[in-house]
Amino acid sequence: MIEAQWRRERPDLDPSSIGVITRIWHLGKVFSANRRELLARLGIDTALMDLLGTLRRSGEPYRLSTRELADASVVSAAAISQRLARAEQRGWVRREPRPGRRVDVQLTEEGRRITDEFAGAIFVSDEAMLDGLSSEDRAELTRLLAVLSSSLIEATQRPLSTD
Repeated sequence: MIEAQWRRERPDLDPSSIGVITRIWHLGKVFSANRRELLARLGIDTALMDLLGTLRRSGEPYRLSTRELADASVVSAAAISQRLARAEQRGWVRREPRPGRRVDVQLTEEGRRITDEFAGAIFVSDEAMLDGLSSEDRAELTRLLAVLSSSLIEATQRPLSTD
């Protein structure tokens, strides 16, 4: 409907991107709100979820350096430090000094338990949101989103034309 209205009002423009971009934008808002609400009920935020999930996915012994955590989370060392302080206060991680001023971060048993709890809740919730898609539809959507993601990453890494 929005696309048709723009075509009527501005026939000189191509509003076909609305069919993709507006839907992705809207879905992003729905997914984000759902995730925030779920995490709030679990008493965790997205930053801590990211930290704990990164450690848990790393496999036994669930230990990474602060640099590896920052790289995996695509955030600054300062942001990782803030997240670590909050997770440490809750007993979910512990820092272990290494030679050369480096620090490893270890997921505690309590951290592993809470991570498994929120991961299970997230996957159940996500599954419910995708219930309207068949496995074939999911595979195709995953493929198409990967293509879009790759093309956007590639486009943002190209130098801008000065022409």
